[in-house]
Amino acid sequence: MKASSGPHFSGLRVDSLRLSFQSTPNSPSTAKAAAAAAAAAAAEESIHAPKQPFLIGVSGGTASGKTTVCDMIIQQLHDHRVVLVNLDSFYRGLTAEEAEHANDYNFDHPDAFDTEQLLECMEKLKNGHSVNVPVYDFKNHRRCSESFRKVNATDVIILEGILVFHDSHVRDLMDMKIFVDTDADLRLARRIRRDTVERGRDLNSVLEQYGKFVKPAFDDFVLPTKKYADVIIPRGGDNHVAVDLIVQHIQTKLGQHDLCKIYPNVYVIQSTFQIRGMHTLIRDRHITTPDFVFYSDRLIRLVVEHGLGHLPFTEKQVVTPTGSIYTGVDFCKKLCGVSIIRSGESMENALRACCKGIKIGKILIHRHGDNGKQLIYEKLPNDICERHVLLLDPVLATGNSANQAIELLIHKGVPEGRIIFLNLISAPEGIHRVCKRFPFVKIVTSEIDAGLNEEFRVIPGLGEFGDRYFGTDV
Repeated sequence: MKASSGPHFSGLRVDSLRLSFQSTPNSPSTAKAAAAAAAAAAAEESIHAPKQPFLIGVSGGTASGKTTVCDMIIQQLHDHRVVLVNLDSFYRGLTAEEAEHANDYNFDHPDAFDTEQLLECMEKLKNGHSVNVPVYDFKNHRRCSESFRKVNATDVIILEGILVFHDSHVRDLMDMKIFVDTDADLRLARRIRRDTVERGRDLNSVLEQYGKFVKPAFDDFVLPTKKYADVIIPRGGDNHVAVDLIVQHIQTKLGQHDLCKIYPNVYVIQSTFQIRGMHTLIRDRHITTPDFVFYSDRLIRLVVEHGLGHLPFTEKQVVTPTGSIYTGVDFCKKLCGVSIIRSGESMENALRACCKGIKIGKILIHRHGDNGKQLIYEKLPNDICERHVLLLDPVLATGNSANQAIELLIHKGVPEGRIIFLNLISAPEGIHRVCKRFPFVKIVTSEIDAGLNEEFRVIPGLGEFGDRYFGTDV
């Protein structure tokens, strides 16, 4: 895009994955096996990796519209928790002697900021810890000694300031770097209005400071950091197209679990506060059985609807009541559900509500801990080999039961690519095991948990789903 009309994307860095695999040199499936083995190795490394906030740096000249851009991003990311940290909070307090000659002090020089404390705070937030951010008094040019702003790690952290790209260590912590590029005359006009109205300074001192410190510092320290930006926004907050593109990119990154980046056949439904709220309720050990069933059914319905979206479709035209032609799609006809007894039976009602008259098969697998995986019972439609199969089980833990069920379906003639495994929560170990063995089976879930404990139970998990759903846990 042209500099005068839109955002500049200078490239997004993708961390390389270390690949290690073994394969038979002349095997026709060498490429597929290599890719599956590489993905499995990467998944094993990511299983216990802590989830980090998405850190965005927003830089640009004084009064360029950085805060406006940040506010627009925060407003559009309404389904995620976002916190804004301002570089101005990390100004070094002036000594009594420096305060007397504040007009001769360069507040736009890198030395005016406590970069070490800034780096310490950003590292803690990036690692999921809360921090106390200083509060700076611009009228007295010193920090409020007894006042701090407590900031908790959230989904998105935005660090905003003229020199947030100056220090390489701070810069390296950022997942996205945005430079707000605004005309110098407009920035000066905004600076005059801000400093006179909000910071109690007179016009002459503002102009003198701008010519003596602000503009030279911009040329020497701020403008050179523009080259580090991933995205450059001309015209600041007036460029709604650029902000919309940035928000879409952030939402994509937030919606992707690390395992989804490794396994393209794994899908997690987009999280919202509604979905988080329902997960919070069904994971609460003190929730009543009726409430557990109610909110579980709501989540199951969302997973089923998402899973149905991965089925093939054909184009279809219909005539509307107005006599107009509407071109849409026709649902997949050859479809059936298969529930893994007994927890999987809790998902049947949602599937029947979405697919009228759907056939549902049953599979019972004996399991104990991580070892038992004996097939006890199966009853499947005679023509299952001709159908797309929605495999139902609310929890994917070790993956042993899922693999046994998938293996049975494939033995019955169902192509691997026609199986969609639906569940509410998945453990990384289970995803790794299923995807490694069946890379073309789609997995659709509402949340990926941290992992398994020594008893092979999902953590934090939600306990024995079948007992809680059917009221047999007492």
